[in-house]
Amino acid sequence: MQIMQLQLLLPTGISSFQKGVLFFRNISKISAMSQYHTLKIENPKEFVYSVQLNRPDKANAMNKTMWLEIGKCFNELNENTDCRVIVLSANGKYFTSGIDLFDIMNLGQEVANHDDIARKSKVLRCFIKTYQDCLTALEKCDKPVLTAIHNGCIGGGVDLVSAADIRYCTEDAWFQLKETEIGMAADVGTLQRMPKIIGSMSTFNELAFTARKFHSSEAKNIGFVTQVYDTKESMLENVMNIATDIASKSPVGVQMTKRSIIYSRDHTVQEGLDHIGDWNQILLQSEDFIKASMAVATKDKKPTFSKL
Repeated sequence: MQIMQLQLLLPTGISSFQKGVLFFRNISKISAMSQYHTLKIENPKEFVYSVQLNRPDKANAMNKTMWLEIGKCFNELNENTDCRVIVLSANGKYFTSGIDLFDIMNLGQEVANHDDIARKSKVLRCFIKTYQDCLTALEKCDKPVLTAIHNGCIGGGVDLVSAADIRYCTEDAWFQLKETEIGMAADVGTLQRMPKIIGSMSTFNELAFTARKFHSSEAKNIGFVTQVYDTKESMLENVMNIATDIASKSPVGVQMTKRSIIYSRDHTVQEGLDHIGDWNQILLQSEDFIKASMAVATKDKKPTFSKL
């Protein structure tokens, strides 16, 4: 099945020999990665990796295995020189129904094994910190992460996509910060990231306090998603084209741009200027700057950049 899918992803209009070379190259790349039980990893285009939530029979509920695999996958892709852009999507009816409540029940049993409040609290703190780090892996990954969201994106799913760089969704997509509805405060990133994404504390506070659903049109209006597509198929096609465009750019330029954006978000303007100044005194000496500048000057639309 995996082999058939890889064959279908090969570009058209090339010779059988070229298809064979690309096919075996893609096979070797995927085989070199760790094996995942709740994620599906593909390499559909050069330098573009597809990561798909893959528990469709469980509405992609985020169990412990999925949380840990998300962190591991994005850490691994961060070090993968064949990867320049990542597209995050999901298989099945829903993008994700959020955290798997069976895991919460198991956590409760683990906490109950201790009598002392300090010991109970340490178990919970370790649990929270681990899950925080798993999602922060998207943000710490130097490669841009584009998310393609369809249907329901609930609770932990909003935390997940808030850690990405760009969000797209289908017309039938809807979102919900569900935590207050189940008697808790969100603790893995939404409260920290989403207000800075949409730029309105008033709107965000309403969504967080009421736990009401907000649909694709509202998500677009408040700036949470960049574009809304009619179907999942059209969304994935367009997002993959955007990812391919980004992947064609200098990896030095793109990855440093992401670092600077995130650093500047959490620091003063002057600190952000100092940060990029310190980096660019080195990176402006990179071969990428020379190649890209020459390509613009000579109107060469496809400069080739070394792996990074």
